[in-house]
Amino acid sequence: MSLKKKIAFSFFISASITAIFLIFEYISFIEIRKEIRFLEITDTIRSKSLQLRRHEKNFFLYGSIKGDKESEAVHKYIGELNDILKNNLTIGKRDKLSSLQNSINEYSNRFNKIESTLKDLTIELEKTKDSRINTQNLQFYSLIELTFLERPFQAADFLEKVFLLPRGHRLVSELRVLDSEITALRKNGEDILIFSKELDKSARENVESVIYRSQIIMLVFFPIFIIVGFVTLFYVISNVVMRLRLLTDIVEKTGRDALHHMVIQPKKWSSNDEVGTLIQKFNYMEEQLDQREKELLQSKKLAAIGTLASGVAHELNNPLNNIYTTAQRLIKKTGEECPEFIKNGLEDIFGQTMRVKRIVGDLLEFARGREPQFKETELNNLITSAYRHIANSIDVKNINFMLDSDPEGIMIYADSEQMEQVFINLFINAVDVMYGKGDLMVKVRTDNAAVKIKVSDTGTGMPREIVEKIFEPFFTTKDRGTGLGLAIVFNIIQKHNGEISVDSEEGKGTTFIITLPKRNI
Repeated sequence: MSLKKKIAFSFFISASITAIFLIFEYISFIEIRKEIRFLEITDTIRSKSLQLRRHEKNFFLYGSIKGDKESEAVHKYIGELNDILKNNLTIGKRDKLSSLQNSINEYSNRFNKIESTLKDLTIELEKTKDSRINTQNLQFYSLIELTFLERPFQAADFLEKVFLLPRGHRLVSELRVLDSEITALRKNGEDILIFSKELDKSARENVESVIYRSQIIMLVFFPIFIIVGFVTLFYVISNVVMRLRLLTDIVEKTGRDALHHMVIQPKKWSSNDEVGTLIQKFNYMEEQLDQREKELLQSKKLAAIGTLASGVAHELNNPLNNIYTTAQRLIKKTGEECPEFIKNGLEDIFGQTMRVKRIVGDLLEFARGREPQFKETELNNLITSAYRHIANSIDVKNINFMLDSDPEGIMIYADSEQMEQVFINLFINAVDVMYGKGDLMVKVRTDNAAVKIKVSDTGTGMPREIVEKIFEPFFTTKDRGTGLGLAIVFNIIQKHNGEISVDSEEGKGTTFIITLPKRNI
């Protein structure tokens, strides 16, 4: 985000905070009004539910005395409750009101069923009273009729024991059914009261919650939002000035002596502004300059060492050839009569001369550093050819060699002889550090412009201080090494306009990473 946009954004935040605060308060007032209205409804529901239960209780208590009046009152309050719920299902809390509506409907159906059952029982009682078998107990029938609703189960028990009515008699069985219906009706009534109380309680809590939230917003959130707005504005300004001052100091130090990298990273939200972009470009420039400086220093070092090596190699080459030829002739002329120690001495001279000639050969190869002859080369064949070459000279039977590359082949423009020498040196080093046993993997990946090659081993790895010196001439960790193999590799990769780096950790192996362009101009 640009500085101009940041400043505009800061002012926009302040205005937005005020607008959001007003909108939030307006919504809170609407919620308060809605919750108060719902509270009035729940209070009415609770009041009518209590009246319903009172008349229900009177209906079962007084029965035939004033049962019709109480029954009318029950139906009246059921109708009023249904009207309230029907007219207010759209104001919210639909699930709670629907649950209450279901309980009221169930209550109404059960009450109607009880009334119908009561009429049937009255008729059945009259029939039983007229039967001859019960004439001796006619004085108890009026008492039984009065207790139909209050204690139907006891009435059924009384008819069964005193009047000797069978258990399957219609009057007895329907009285027992009536008892269970009345119990269920009272449970429905309790549920209605519980729902109405919960609705009332929930509505009061919601009103208090919305009012409390509005108070919190007015007393706390608004000042906090204002403070945050000013702090954000101050932070943007101070952050920009601080980073510009830091960048100025770093530029001055860089101009006076050496390169300095910005150690303070810009914040994510400000990394794309003009200052953040400038810091990123500056850091990138320093990284490139530092890399170029190291490469230049390495090139100068290689050139100086190459000149020295060339002179030394030429001076040593002629004496070594004479020693090599003489030792070879003397070995051929020794016969059976020649003492053993002389033969051993001549063979040792010959062997050491060969070793020195190889070292001189490496010096000449390093010093010559001929320019590569670029031509189209298939990379997979080149890598496998290099591995077959080392397999003919060293023991690799316990080495698990793997090439992970495009099976269709990868074409690059390179000097095949020099690149083969690169892989031979890397493979020999890998086999040496694995002591002839382990995994040697070459992984090749490509894109439109470059090819990345990773040569990994499962050897002992190297500490950081050795990795930093690995490409320096004559630096070696081997007892009999010349320290020129990786220096030659570095030289060849540079002449191919490529890059080579090392990733190594002690005990976890080493990976050489080579990046080559597909075409060299």
